[in-house]
Amino acid sequence: METIAIMILGIGAGRFFPVKYKAINEKLQLCCTLLLIFSMGAGLGQREGFFSELLFLGMQSFLFFLIPTLFSIAAVYLLTKRFMSGRHLEKRRVVREEKHAGAAGVGDPMVFMALAALVLGIACGAFPAAAGFLAPLISQNQWFLYILMFSVGISVGFHRGVFAQIRQYHVKILVIPAGIIAGSLVGSVVCGLLMHYPVRQAVSVACGLGWYSLAGVTIGNLAGARLGSIAFLSNLMREIGALFMIPYLSRHFNSYTCIAPAAATSEDTTLPMMIRYTNEETVVLSVLNGMICSTFVPVLISLCY
Repeated sequence: METIAIMILGIGAGRFFPVKYKAINEKLQLCCTLLLIFSMGAGLGQREGFFSELLFLGMQSFLFFLIPTLFSIAAVYLLTKRFMSGRHLEKRRVVREEKHAGAAGVGDPMVFMALAALVLGIACGAFPAAAGFLAPLISQNQWFLYILMFSVGISVGFHRGVFAQIRQYHVKILVIPAGIIAGSLVGSVVCGLLMHYPVRQAVSVACGLGWYSLAGVTIGNLAGARLGSIAFLSNLMREIGALFMIPYLSRHFNSYTCIAPAAATSEDTTLPMMIRYTNEETVVLSVLNGMICSTFVPVLISLCY
């Protein structure tokens, strides 16, 4: 809730923030995003047994990431196309095209910078000397998240009509988290059938919805270290994968679909990609979705055991 409160403060500040500093604010978001991805990578590199887990359980974890995520994307796209496509659809399409205008044909460097930050972080975290030097950065990385959320709030605050647009949807805003959860659960059943896991175990892995730290520890305690490792890796892959899926989804689907792969992470770590590739309305819906999905994660996992 701290991050949400900080974002709300940023929205208030954005109403008075000088427009001439908008570009500086966007660069601040980029820097904070890359630092967060780097610190996440460094934390993974330090994790005992991370590379052995990735080697032996990588393919199963990848399938537990990919299939539920694809089902979530399909569910959210179909549901939002049916219930949330309205008079602002054309406006959102134009906004996305304007944001992508400079990147057509050459690719967006943001994707490559994010990947480089992640790989560099893992490499640094794997070396004890570098890991010790980076320990303060890793332990205090929540401050980068706070700065990022405040900066994103400023970007939302620039656009005063955002909340009026969202109010038009009423309870329809629940369509997105409902689609994400339903798609993840159906996809996890498919994974269980393909890899011969009991249904409740397969479903519990996908119930992490990208919250890898909670899912890994909780499922590890409930079902053993092997399934806990798969839950950790698959949900980690979902968070990282969302960073690279969002640009593609924003080009080929409606902006709401970009929230689907992010799931519970859509309120914080994947949020900068939302604001870069979608629009302020989707950013607010993304935060709401992240709150709802995060609330359901422990509930859904507990229902499986």
